[in-house]
Amino acid sequence: MNRRRKPFNPWRILLLLILIGAALYVNQVVVPATPPLFIPTPTPTLPPEHYINLARGLADEGKLAQSIQAYQDAIKISPRDPGLFVELARLQIYTSQYDAAIQSASDALVLNPKNATALALRGWALGLTGNYLEAINALKQAELLEPNNAIPYAYHAEILGLQQQSEQGGLGTLEEAIELSKKAQSLGPNLLETYRARGYILEITQNNNEAIVEYEAAVALNPNIADLHMALGRNYRAVELYDKAYEEFNKAIPLDPTNPLPKLYLARTYETVGEYARAIQYAEMAIKDDPSDPYLHGTIGVLYRRNRDIPRAIQSLRLAVRGGTTEDGAVVKGLPLDYGRIAQFYYTYGLALAEGKECPEALQISQALLQNVSADDYAVYNAQEIINICAIQSGIITATPEARESPEP
Repeated sequence: MNRRRKPFNPWRILLLLILIGAALYVNQVVVPATPPLFIPTPTPTLPPEHYINLARGLADEGKLAQSIQAYQDAIKISPRDPGLFVELARLQIYTSQYDAAIQSASDALVLNPKNATALALRGWALGLTGNYLEAINALKQAELLEPNNAIPYAYHAEILGLQQQSEQGGLGTLEEAIELSKKAQSLGPNLLETYRARGYILEITQNNNEAIVEYEAAVALNPNIADLHMALGRNYRAVELYDKAYEEFNKAIPLDPTNPLPKLYLARTYETVGEYARAIQYAEMAIKDDPSDPYLHGTIGVLYRRNRDIPRAIQSLRLAVRGGTTEDGAVVKGLPLDYGRIAQFYYTYGLALAEGKECPEALQISQALLQNVSADDYAVYNAQEIINICAIQSGIITATPEARESPEP
């Protein structure tokens, strides 16, 4: 009862109030403004114009893959702009990404169903995948929307030409393609698309010198499109300007590095001039790009035989003809016997088998050639040559003429 109370200390109360105030300030002001630990600080979002300008600059430098990425970045920020999808689709076609281009053009049409350019690009991409009927329907819609726009007519001409070359065209397909290419050029005489379309029609009608003029004009407008260089190279090769052909095919490779076609064209050009070892090098590069393509295995198989490497010729041609699995695990689907290049693969395979003393299978190939491609004089001649080689090996006959090589299909 006599315990003494401690005296009142105002300074202790003041310190306590200061501590309480500091705690409230930290909780209300500092903590909300402080980012959580271990979480990256968000960066400011750049406007879509930044990526659009970047994409255009990259495209001008020939960096199409990076340009495509920049357009995709712009679309993430501005997904309601159909023009971005249109530009993306065009670049995807230039880099052989046809399915992606179809999707990009379709996305543009969802935003604007009457966008003639999107319709034309969608039709062009569909045609490049071999879907000719749907492609032509889309291109005709684009022509109706903008009847004075040269570009849909140019794409239409090219797709009809491809349809004709694939033997899926009708009686007047080529004539219609010729007229459309002329119409496109009359409406847009200085457009890349019209030079390209007119060049292709001249190429498939074997007017190669005139096609060169058109393709050179297209390349002058945009030197960063791989398939324009390939087209120009094909026509240089056709008129035996081989050095120029090599140059154009080599220009195409860095513009579309995973596309096997420039390497294939180089291989076949070196084959034409008899440089088989060098041709094989490019054919091997092409196969690395697409190891499941039977045409590439057939091409290198022909080259191996011409270079007198019979075991490797048999191995590669067997993949082309019979199908199978490569050493790296790629599955190759065999090509059904048909005229043209495929017939060449078959009779070269049969000759290599006969030369490698594998006559039972060689004679099966010979019989298939005689039954199924009897209108091909080279195939029939070489089918008989297979029989002759095997007859010599069995002692039935003692001499045989040389095999007759077909001209390059």
